[in-house]
Amino acid sequence: MSAVDLTQFHKTFFEESREGLDAMEAALLALDSGSTDPELVHTIFRAAHSIKGGAATFGFADVAAFTHVAESLLEEVRSGRRAVAGELIDLLLRSVDCLRLMLDRSGSGQSVADTESEALRGELTRLVSGETGMPAAVAASRVATASGWQVRFIALPHLLQTGNDPLRLFRELQQLGRLEVVRAFLVDGAPAQLAALDPALCYLGWELRLHGASTRADIDAVFDWLDGDCELDIGPLEDDAEVAAPLPDEPMLANATAPQPVRETATASSEGSSIRVGIDKVDALINMMGELVITQSMLSDIGEKFEMSQLERLRDGLVQLERNTRELQESVMRIRMLPIGSVFNRFPRLVRDLERKLDKQVRLELLGEHTELDKTVLEKIGDPLVHLVRNAIDHGLESPARRKAAGKSEVGTLKLHAYHEGGNIVVQISDDGAGLNHAAIVAKAQQRGLIGAGQQLSDAEVAELIFQPGFSTAAKATDLSGRGVGMDVVRRNVRDLGGSVGVHSVTGKGSTFTIALPLTLAIIDGLVTAVGSERYIVPLISIVESLRLRPEMVRRIAGGGELFHFRDEYLPIMRLHHAFACADAVTDIERGIVVVVEEDGRRVGLLVDDLLGQQQAVVKSLEAHYRRVQGISGATILSDGSVALIVDVSGVVRLGQRSKAA
Repeated sequence: MSAVDLTQFHKTFFEESREGLDAMEAALLALDSGSTDPELVHTIFRAAHSIKGGAATFGFADVAAFTHVAESLLEEVRSGRRAVAGELIDLLLRSVDCLRLMLDRSGSGQSVADTESEALRGELTRLVSGETGMPAAVAASRVATASGWQVRFIALPHLLQTGNDPLRLFRELQQLGRLEVVRAFLVDGAPAQLAALDPALCYLGWELRLHGASTRADIDAVFDWLDGDCELDIGPLEDDAEVAAPLPDEPMLANATAPQPVRETATASSEGSSIRVGIDKVDALINMMGELVITQSMLSDIGEKFEMSQLERLRDGLVQLERNTRELQESVMRIRMLPIGSVFNRFPRLVRDLERKLDKQVRLELLGEHTELDKTVLEKIGDPLVHLVRNAIDHGLESPARRKAAGKSEVGTLKLHAYHEGGNIVVQISDDGAGLNHAAIVAKAQQRGLIGAGQQLSDAEVAELIFQPGFSTAAKATDLSGRGVGMDVVRRNVRDLGGSVGVHSVTGKGSTFTIALPLTLAIIDGLVTAVGSERYIVPLISIVESLRLRPEMVRRIAGGGELFHFRDEYLPIMRLHHAFACADAVTDIERGIVVVVEEDGRRVGLLVDDLLGQQQAVVKSLEAHYRRVQGISGATILSDGSVALIVDVSGVVRLGQRSKAA
């Protein structure tokens, strides 16, 4: 009898172990808040026991050894031999974090244990063995130090446009130790011909090795300014790493050093590529398939023996087919819907850590955790929400002393509320803090030249300034704020999801940030436009207005640019037929239609031939079937069977700026 291949169960083990760690963290936070429910201790113990057993079964010895020691400590708590104290909860929460990292490394084939995990296991062992007191410099164990680091750094195309320079970053790394370029390569999607390269974009990635004693915090500080502008993977340098040959489509650059030993690693996704579906959703899908089969059988019967007397029956069958198709679509989309609670659950721990770091008191309220949205949207909304929660605690909520002096409770309230509104999901992050400091924001904006001296702004215009790139009112930069990255990244990430973000603030009362997101990225509402013989769909969420221009509304400027007057301001005109090289398009602005769109706070007018109507578009990926196209986010099939391209508004704006003189 052949041996069972246990690797087929690894993915399930990792998913269930991460769920167990989430349960451990939630129970530890409940204990930390003062709960005396003994079931919480049993929950933590059972989760640790399950992870240990699974790790031992599937051959992850380092994970099993770590959880064995943690389980022994939890057994002492469960039996009453050890009291629950704040220091113990801190240690167990650090253990949960460490186990998450160990599971990630296990899933990607890396060495599971490292110096930090071994130090933490030793700390647990000493506590179980009866040694009194925590180790002297507990904080030191939280700083990951290594004799060297391997860094995989891939610049996103727009990195140079944000004022960043990879060479400057490398010079900063050289201050920490001996820097070795293992490999430099072209990223996927880079033009194959030198003449096609855009000098304003970056198409490069690097694999680096940094030799010398430095901390992970030192490395992170170098890349602090690149939040949202690069892909970054940092790990300790391993002596037994294998030689990684350059890939065929990633040629070595002339100034790169020869390949040195380095191990290619894939970052394990905490979300995974699978999804759990309730049996009720599967049953509904099967029922709808049954209805669809009945309708198809009826229409086939009519088609075989069609007579004019059956015309009414045919119409009824087509109406039924339309209803069944719509319900089937909704059933399929519900399969991808997950509760936003899976994102909200990360915030109790984050709030607890920030409370202690900033010496503030925060009461977190979570509402609407069962509100569902598409899995793809869910995976990408986490980082913007983290930015907003950190900002609310750091900037919004005052210290207990200041709150008491203002006549407020010493404990600030932070509320996350999710709910459906129309075809969108709305997430609100509100606090009862000091609100936006209008005077400081205006002063900083004047200092940076964003507004003129003495210019009067409404509350909404002042609030809009915080979304400007690099904007910060903090007196000095810390690991939480003051570097000018955050709010602009939040808006960009939300816009990438087809959503919007706004803020309402009252001085002394607090602020509310509102994020509106589509329920799914698979279907969008769009406006179908004609450009020559082509059809383009502009997402409705980006459209402000559409209008015909009179000659006196248009101004031409040096370099071939065109502006038009719109509500007391002049906006640039982007000709879609120039951007996408469409033949037989309307070139006379007065004969075409201008669609005003807004992206990242900028409004522009897209010139099209005509508007053909509004419709829902099922988004198909161009990259999967063709390749990435600048200014196009996807494609869809229209009712007549023709293909229409979906406009990426931000991409078209950049493309139009480069080609407006053509």
